[in-house]
Order: sequence, then structure tokens, then C-alpha cells
Amino acid sequence: MKKVFIFLPDGVGLKSFALTNFKEIGEAQGFDVTYWNNTPFSIEKELGFKEIKLENQKVNLLTNIFTRARKRAELNWFDKKFNEKVYNTYNFPQSYKSIKEAIKSISVDVLVATCSNEKGVSFIRNQIKKLERKSAKYHYCKTQLAAEKPDFIFCTNQRQSQAIAPILAAQDLGIPTATFVFSWDNLPKATTLVETDYYFVWSEHMKKEVLMYCPYVSADKVLVTGTPQFESHFDKNLLLSKEEFFTQHNLDLNKKYICYSGDDIVTSPLDQFYVEDLAISIRELNAKGYNLGLIYRKCPVDFTDRYNPILEKYSDIIVNIDPLWKQVGNSWDVIMPTKEDFALQSNVCEYTEFVANVASSMVFDFVAHDKSCLFFDYEQPQLKKGIRDIGQNYHYIHFRSMPSKKAALWSFNKKELTQTVQDIIDGKASNVSEGKIWFETIVGKTPTESSQNIWKEINKIVN
Repeated sequence: MKKVFIFLPDGVGLKSFALTNFKEIGEAQGFDVTYWNNTPFSIEKELGFKEIKLENQKVNLLTNIFTRARKRAELNWFDKKFNEKVYNTYNFPQSYKSIKEAIKSISVDVLVATCSNEKGVSFIRNQIKKLERKSAKYHYCKTQLAAEKPDFIFCTNQRQSQAIAPILAAQDLGIPTATFVFSWDNLPKATTLVETDYYFVWSEHMKKEVLMYCPYVSADKVLVTGTPQFESHFDKNLLLSKEEFFTQHNLDLNKKYICYSGDDIVTSPLDQFYVEDLAISIRELNAKGYNLGLIYRKCPVDFTDRYNPILEKYSDIIVNIDPLWKQVGNSWDVIMPTKEDFALQSNVCEYTEFVANVASSMVFDFVAHDKSCLFFDYEQPQLKKGIRDIGQNYHYIHFRSMPSKKAALWSFNKKELTQTVQDIIDGKASNVSEGKIWFETIVGKTPTESSQNIWKEINKIVN
């Protein structure tokens, strides 16, 4: 029996690889599955799965400087290489507020100034590996792996610096490694910090991106499998009856509900005002004889209270249904999803008329239920210097994967929002047919078979 370590460098991988049937599928194929767990979430205690905890978190002191420099240098290089200006918009300003922060940021700036080309990026990549091989975490992991002797390491997230030393330790012991590219927007953002023997991706589109942005990776090492992330949307067993769902959440069966899926404060800093605009439009339509409500589902990793005044002001319109995630820390990567949230999200998609948001991948969740997505793309009057304009999101590279603008519905003008909402409710506007083409481009052709596909590829590698 081959021993496979599912490596969780952070909580991101829990949703697809611990809370789905992924483990059971692997075990049914004869694998011994253990979670190599770097998160504060206890897999053994909460789920009853075998786990080995990674207690040592000490990366090399200089690694943070070099990983920050790598991202910025790569984005500069991408702009030059592909004759673009968009890649640098993925960067966020560095901090120079304290002496310690200023020293780090200046060090990053020096590296970026001298290494924003293929040769320079290669130098930074090699330096990161040298630094991490000297870290306490590397030696800790190497000892752990030598004792456990796994046959394969499957890393659930390619972007965490905490994953570099464990993967290097495995490779230096001759253990084959793979990483999963966990989000549709990751590759253009220069977030591939973990360099493994194999790369598992969602689709042929994502495979092309790996080869485009990671020229050190050969095509035969990039394996197209799909992602378990969307499998739950095709599992009818997760759906309650409409009556049960409405009763659970104190919804009115006589109303039609629209879903607003909230964003984090970085993506959409004025997100609460788009919720308000939608609530105002619903009030206007209700005055015309419609009977509509709004379900607000917050972004699980948004910790702000910025929505509260809006939710209170429009309490006659808005019902708040929070995602069922567990908070075990105060940063976005230690907010843990739960199995129950798969069912909740599927039911929200199933029993609302459409979703509205700013540039969210929820477009794919809803199109899996044959529901439309409305993207807001206009400025709010509260926009001022220092606040990020949400229009920037739609210029990002990952939005170029749309087969056409019709793959989503758009609100470009607040004054026309009420009519746009009315058209969707009346069945005069939909993006579902074109959205399904976009879904297949990004998610792949076999969204219900992703876990099976991943285990098939692991089987080929270890045997």
C-alpha cells in the first residue's frame, strides 16, 4: 500500500481535499492517506483522519525578503516579456512605516531593481532554495519524512512560503512531489513559490498558463485533472427542498431572492455600497409590484464590519446568511471551511435567482446551477485617492479567459441597475449559455470527476 501525504501548508486546501470525498476515493484505490498538516486546524480531532502535524514554522529569516522580491521581479519580467502593463497592477505597495519594515522593503527594492528579468528571477529562485535548506523547518521536515517514508507528497497550494522547506526536504530524500494550483487567478499573479516535480491544474487553459509563466516546468509534468472545488454543486444529495431551506433561514416562500456574494476588502474596498445599490433597486422593483429579497453571503475571509450599517438600514430587504467557516486565527489563510458550508452554498445557488458581486469566481458556482451572475463595474462616489477602484479587477489577465463579454452580465451604470435587475428577473437577460463555455474553459470538461482524475495521476506517478 502506497503512503500518500496530503500536505496542507495552510487552510486553503481543506475545502477541496479534506472536506470532500477526496480521501475516501484515494483509500478506495488502495492508498494509505495521511494529512501532513501545517494548519492550526486539527484534521484528526475534527474529521477523524490520520494526520501528522508540522509544529515547526521557522523559515529562514531572509526568505520573506526573497519571496516578496521574486513576485515583484516576476511581474516586472512578465510586463516586459509579454509587452503588457497589467502585471504590475497585481502588486501592492510596500510598507516603510517602521525601521524594520523599511529595511525589508528597501532590500526587496534592490533585488527587484537588479533581477527583473529571466536570469534575475532564476537567481532569486535559487537563493530561496538555498536559504530554506538552511532553515530549522527544512531539517525538522527532513527528519519527519525520513521517519514516515511517504511514497508521494501532494501539496494543496503552490503559493505559501511555509511550503517551500517541506517540499525541498521531500525532494532531497527522493520522494516525488506535486502541487495543486488552487485558484483560477494564481498563475498570472506570480504566486508559484513552491516548485515540485509535478503540477496538477484545473484545465488545458491553466496548463498553458503554467508553461507560459513557469518556463522551468516541462509540459509532461503539468497534469490536467480539474478541481474538486465545484464537485459539490453537482451533488443533488446536498440540496434541501425549497421549503426546508427557506424555513431554516427565515425566508419568505412568496419572495424571489437575489444573492449578493461579498468580497474581501482588498478586491472591493467599497463593496458595501454595491450591496446598498442592489437593495435600493429591489425596493424600487417591489414598489412596481415585484416581491424580491436579497440574501447577503459575506466573503469568509472578510473581517470588517463595513457592511453592518447597510444590513441594518435595509433589514426589510436583506437577509444575512453567513458562510459556515471556522475562525482559528485572524488572517485569511487560517479561516477554515466546513463540510456544512458546501451544502449551504449549493442551496443558496439553487434557490436564488442570480448572484451579484464584484469580480468574484462565484460566477462559476452559480452557472453550475444554471444561474446568472451580474458583475458591478462602475465607480462609487465614495471613491477617493488611496482607495482602490474595482474596475481594475476586470483588466486582470484571468478575465481575458472569458469567451466573450456575454459570459457574465454587467452593470456599468448605477442609474440603469434597476432595469438590469428587472430584465434578469423577467428572463430577458442571462449569461448562462456563454457562462457555461467559460466554466468549461476554466474548470475543465469533467467537473464531477476531478478527485478521481487526481488519484489516477498520483497512481501513475507512484507506480
